[in-house]
Amino acid sequence: MATTTTLSRRRTAGPSYEDIVRSVRAGDIKPVYYLMGDEAYYIDRVAGFIVDTLLPPEERDYNLITCFGPDTDIDSLMAAAKRYPMGGRWLVIVVKEAQHLRQIDRLDRYLQQPQPSTVLVMCHKNGTLDRRLKVSALIARTGVLFESRRLYDSQLPAFVRDYLKRRRVAAAPGAAELVADFVGSDLNRLASELDKVLLALPQGEHTLSVDLVRHHIGQSKNYSVFELLDALGEKNVAKVNQIAKYFDSNPKENPIQKVLPALFRYFANLMLAHYAPDRSEAALAAWLDQSEWQVRKNVLPALSRYSGVKVMRVLSELRRADARSKGVANPSTQDGELLRELLFFILH
Repeated sequence: MATTTTLSRRRTAGPSYEDIVRSVRAGDIKPVYYLMGDEAYYIDRVAGFIVDTLLPPEERDYNLITCFGPDTDIDSLMAAAKRYPMGGRWLVIVVKEAQHLRQIDRLDRYLQQPQPSTVLVMCHKNGTLDRRLKVSALIARTGVLFESRRLYDSQLPAFVRDYLKRRRVAAAPGAAELVADFVGSDLNRLASELDKVLLALPQGEHTLSVDLVRHHIGQSKNYSVFELLDALGEKNVAKVNQIAKYFDSNPKENPIQKVLPALFRYFANLMLAHYAPDRSEAALAAWLDQSEWQVRKNVLPALSRYSGVKVMRVLSELRRADARSKGVANPSTQDGELLRELLFFILH
């Protein structure tokens, strides 16, 4: 059976996901991490791990910058990278859709003398950086050049077993193979389905059975946008990803043009709640013109999890996602990926 390390070496060229995790945990922080390849799962995991490790939640409103390749020019990116963090040790800049960043080769000017307190995380999905560029060798020398490759179907059961093992759960004979057969080779979806079935494990049970897989992965649950809002209010990452996967698989039932207005109303109300002079349940209900039950269920939990600054940025990102869903400054991103990126931004 393939081990995690073996799978890592097969799926990447150069440093593996585990190599990066170990070095970041040890405090060996590089000025740039260029994450590229056809398998989005490890790109997302590395980016998320770096953000979670370097920035406490209370610093992310000020020291985390998220931008997108199609909307960013290289000079603005380099200028942002030269800034200093506010009240913390690190400034982290995450560039999504880095494959659309024009004149990437000019980044070598910054990398020759990078800002010591800035960490650039470049996310380049569905392709790789041209290794003939001078900047490619400079990234590999001064930072991390990471390539994430798709797993072969024969490798998926080992991925499932490794994923379960990290959560101290074993797979009964045939269970890992059944999960791989039901879900396929999309590792983000595979991880989401495994998170779902792990939540269904009986108390004290540490083995995933074939029957549990058939019941919880073999048949789909219908989700609504209201359940998505509940999961976002709780910051339940596993459930949010699970619902996003369902929406992507059923675009006619939950098109992004239906989801975005609901998200905007939710966070607009949350913004109003932040400005309320009295945040008691009854006062908020009157302020927002909602029932006390709605405030108790939807508003109060989210108020403690989303700062006012974060909500303002979410509203801005929602407007941007709405424009991109209509084709504005969006050459290639599909609705499902657009929604997943938006939800990642909201949760982090």
